[in-house]
Amino acid sequence: MDMLMKFWGLDLVALRGFVFSIFILNFVFSCQILLLQPLVAALDGQPSDAAALFERASQSIKVKKYSEALDDLNAAIETDPGLSEAYRHRASILRQLCRYGESEKSYKKFLEINPRNSAAEKELSQLFQAQSALDSAKTLFDSGDFTKALEYIDKVVLVFSPACSNAKLLKARLLLAAKDYSSAISETGYILKEDEDNLEALLLRGRAYYYLADHDVAIRHYQKGLRLDPEHGELKKAYFGLKNLLKKSKSAEDNASKGKLRLSVEEYKTALALDPDHIAHNVHLHLGLCKVLVKLARGKEAVTSCSGALEIDEELVEALVQRGEAKLLVEDWEGAVADLKSAAEKSPQDVNIREALARAERSLKLSKRKDYYKILGVSKTAPMSEIKRAYKKLALQWHPDKNADNRAEAEAKFQEIAAAYEILGDEEKRTKYDSGEDIDEGMGMGGGGFNPFGGGGQQYTFHFEGGFPGGGFGGFQF
Repeated sequence: MDMLMKFWGLDLVALRGFVFSIFILNFVFSCQILLLQPLVAALDGQPSDAAALFERASQSIKVKKYSEALDDLNAAIETDPGLSEAYRHRASILRQLCRYGESEKSYKKFLEINPRNSAAEKELSQLFQAQSALDSAKTLFDSGDFTKALEYIDKVVLVFSPACSNAKLLKARLLLAAKDYSSAISETGYILKEDEDNLEALLLRGRAYYYLADHDVAIRHYQKGLRLDPEHGELKKAYFGLKNLLKKSKSAEDNASKGKLRLSVEEYKTALALDPDHIAHNVHLHLGLCKVLVKLARGKEAVTSCSGALEIDEELVEALVQRGEAKLLVEDWEGAVADLKSAAEKSPQDVNIREALARAERSLKLSKRKDYYKILGVSKTAPMSEIKRAYKKLALQWHPDKNADNRAEAEAKFQEIAAAYEILGDEEKRTKYDSGEDIDEGMGMGGGGFNPFGGGGQQYTFHFEGGFPGGGFGGFQF
């Protein structure tokens, strides 16, 4: 028994000693950690207290390093949950980044610690305005009201959330939709200055250059984006779509220069169908197509193509000239003169335009005189024998003595027929008539014309080689 007591007594002493040793070791270890932590933090460049973290976050905010600032503010709040200004700073940064839900929570946490703080309440109100403006801009964008949407997005980007890349990208998309390509380039340039690898900014900026027909720069933007993400769907579509457009356009031009006009027409039409909205490029396709159609004498189609070019650029002189030529093909003489006169006014030193205008004006003048070939019912290549036969037949048909019931109409017709034969029955006069020269002013140009009645008398004397078939009548002598 005494032996047992001694054993247990020794055991308890050893146990107490062991426990005391463990306590001492833990105490020393804890002291080492507490003493070494500031040194380790200093070596790592990390402040160990909330105030230092908050101060560093403030410096990051000044130079717009918002990501680093948020990290320090989060660490400061974790170290000291009662550091109210850290909540407010974090809320402000989150608002500028359009992270409105997180920003609202931080503002409310700050106001729990500092109730009725008017400055924070005002900032929270601005947050709600920013969120509303952004939502309105998105809704208006979807509905196609780009001008109104831009008014709302400017409030977000310029006032409430200037660091919000999503809002800036939305503004760039709106500018593209509104066809303000230069402004879209500027807006995406700001984004890429902050983040040169922003794929959407590269895509949007490339599209803006594309619609300005600066295709080389557009391709460089698409290529940079595809190097960062080779499988980016929209970048691939934009890049290969542009390459195909340029290929088709060049093929159409090459075939036109080689004289393969019909093939060129089809390729121009294919290129135009690829992107009807690409007006800066399509104006040249419309003009190229018009020129080929004029060469093919397809006047009506040519007028349509040149009109397409002029709808895009009404000052395009070459399109006016080509449309004038096309209108000559469809015998729109007045339209041709109007187009060529407009072109001559815009380019007064161009000799070719002046010559084309002179041709059009001569054609217009000729169009206003009587068509003697049509009056006699013969073609412009009819031989003299055919002209004489036609004249005899019509003179017999419309002789006033043979048309007692409609004598006035017959006299007018008979006079017209006689005037036509006066010109076409004379080789010299006919040649001048065909070349558009003036013959005898007043003969068939809207004046009194040739009068076979000699001042209105009732005796008509005509001499025909071979006479009229069937004998004479009235005052005819055969």
